Amino acid sequence: MNTILGLGFILTAGLFSAKLIKRIKFPAVTAYLLLGILIGPSLFKLVPEGILNSSGLISNIVLGIIAFGIGQNFSRYHLRKIGRPIIWISILEACGAWALVTSAFLLILKQPFYVSLLFGAIASATAPAATVMVIREYRARGNFTDTLLGVVAIDDAWCLIIFAISLAISQAVYTHMMAASFLIKVFFNSLLSIFGAFVLGAILAMLLSLLYRFIRTQTELLIFTLGFIFLNIGLAIWLHLSVLLSSMFLGAILINSHRYSFKFFDALKCIDSPLFLLFFVLAGANLEMHILPKLGIIGLTYLIFRVIGKMMGASLGAKISNAPESIRRYLGLGLVPQAGVALGVALIAKSDFPIVGEMIFTTIIATTVIYELIGPLCTKYALHKAGEIPEGH
Repeated sequence: MNTILGLGFILTAGLFSAKLIKRIKFPAVTAYLLLGILIGPSLFKLVPEGILNSSGLISNIVLGIIAFGIGQNFSRYHLRKIGRPIIWISILEACGAWALVTSAFLLILKQPFYVSLLFGAIASATAPAATVMVIREYRARGNFTDTLLGVVAIDDAWCLIIFAISLAISQAVYTHMMAASFLIKVFFNSLLSIFGAFVLGAILAMLLSLLYRFIRTQTELLIFTLGFIFLNIGLAIWLHLSVLLSSMFLGAILINSHRYSFKFFDALKCIDSPLFLLFFVLAGANLEMHILPKLGIIGLTYLIFRVIGKMMGASLGAKISNAPESIRRYLGLGLVPQAGVALGVALIAKSDFPIVGEMIFTTIIATTVIYELIGPLCTKYALHKAGEIPEGH
C-alpha cells in the first residue's frame, strides 16, 4: 500500500470506526487507538512505512495545535470566571497524580528514579474531550459541572510545565550527572527553557496581532494562523525549546492581546479533526504489542495510583478553597480520562530515552485505552452523585 492510499484508508476507516464505537457510548479517541493497534506493524501491518516514518512530524504539528488551543483557556476573562477553587484544585490534582505515581513506581515497583519521575509527570495530564462529551450528552448544569469544566480546561497546562521540569531532571539522572552543582544547573536550565518558550510565544503572538490587519477572508485567516503555529513549532525545535510550552504561550498571549483573538482559534476547527485522527491512529500503530505481557504490574500500578492521586489532590484543593462537599467528594472522578497530551509527552519520553521509552509509551497507550473506556462512566457517576443530571437523562 502506497503512502497516499494509506492516508485515505486511515482517514476513512477512522471515521467509520468512530461512528461504530459511539453506538456504545465510547469516545472517538478509543476507536482511533484501537484501529491503530489493529492496522499497525504488530498485527495486520496495513500502515505504510512512509506514514509510520512521518509519525514524528504529525505528532509535532498536532501537539502544537493542541497546546495552542490550551492557551485559549488563559484569557483574563476565563481566569476571572473560573475563580480561586479551580486554580487550587487543578494544581493539586495534577501534582497529586505526579507525586503519587512517582512514589509508587519508586517505592513499590523499585523502578529507577528517572523512569518513576517520567511516569509521574505523564500521570498529571487529563483529557477534557471525554468529560465534555458526557456533560453535553446528559445536559448537566450547576456549580459542580462548571468547576469540573474549568479544571479539565486548565489541567494540561500544568502537565506541560511539570513534564518540562521532570524531563530535564530525568535527563540529568539518566546521564549520571547527579552532582549538586549540576542539578542546580538543570533546574535553572528548565526555568530558562520555560522562559525561552514564553519569549518565543510572545514574539510570534505580537507579530501575528500586528499582521492581522492584512487578513481579509476566512481562508487567509486559516493559512495565516497555521503558518504561525508551524513557525512556532519549527523555531522551538531549532532552538531546543518545548514545542508544547511555546505553543501554549503563543495561544495564551494571543488570547489576551488581540480584540478578535477568538477568530484564530475558531479558524482551526475545520482542519484539526483529521489531524487528530491521524495522530491517535498512528499512536495506536506505534504500540509495541510484544511488550504488553511484561506491563501487567506496571500498567496496573499506573492505572490505580494516578486515579487515587487525582482524587486526593482534587479533594485537598477543594478543601483549601472551601468548595462545596460534592466537589470535595466526587470531582476527582471526572478527571480519569487521559489521551492527547499524555500520548504526546509519552512520545517525547520515547524519543529521549530509547531504552525505557518503548515501555513508557506502550504503557501509556494501553492505559489510555482503559481510561477512555472507564472515564466517561466515572464522570457520569460523579455528575449523578452531585445531582446535576436532569431527570430523564
